[in-house]
Amino acid sequence: MSIYEITFSPTGGTKKVSDIFTEAYRPESTYIDLTDRSIDFSSYCFDQDDVCIVSVPSYGGRVPAAAVSRLAQMKGNGAEAVMIVVYGNRDYDDTFVELQDVLQSAGFICRAGVAAVAEHSIMRQFGAGRPDEEDRKELQRFAVRIRCELDVWEMTSELKLPGNRPYREYGGVPMKPQAGKECVRCGLCAGQCPVGAIPADDPSKTDTKECISCMRCISVCPQKARHLNKAVVAAGSVAMKKACSGHKKNELFL
Repeated sequence: MSIYEITFSPTGGTKKVSDIFTEAYRPESTYIDLTDRSIDFSSYCFDQDDVCIVSVPSYGGRVPAAAVSRLAQMKGNGAEAVMIVVYGNRDYDDTFVELQDVLQSAGFICRAGVAAVAEHSIMRQFGAGRPDEEDRKELQRFAVRIRCELDVWEMTSELKLPGNRPYREYGGVPMKPQAGKECVRCGLCAGQCPVGAIPADDPSKTDTKECISCMRCISVCPQKARHLNKAVVAAGSVAMKKACSGHKKNELFL
């Protein structure tokens, strides 16, 4: 049996949650980075003895489209999937059921789900500092419980998860990072953009139609030259304050 940690995490929050969980589930695992657009994801073929821990962020209550297309290329062949959905203290809406549908269509068997809170990738005051130490302990407990139960359970029915079909509409986020005068055109952001929305020959630009507002370019820029419009972010923060308030709990689904 092999353990695979399959993660879409442009700014690191989802990976932080996934790493905590996977390390507790089994220290030795193979990492697959769904943000790496250079990978041929169709080359991944699993078997029924494998366990795949699939972690994605919730973008507007949906699975990021790039993650959907890359997971759909994989061949599950009956491998067991543990789904982790990470969200920025608002809600995950239909992310679980969409991820479940994608994985099942690719031949995986979805056995468990974990919803976890991490710092919001745009408005970082929401979910600030999470996952914190209490989250870490809880995610570790979730991992141990799932591992123990998958060892003894025979699957008798489909895993029931919150969410709706058809999924909620998602039209993207009207916040697209742009490069400022500090940009030295090093190209790091262009190379690491999960969807290729930054031209390699002119990394000071952004293709706003292709950009998924994942904020990877902001997080990796060594010059701190890429940024969002501060007025738009401030307006968004006010609009989301009520929905993102409080301390949302992590959840386990078996």
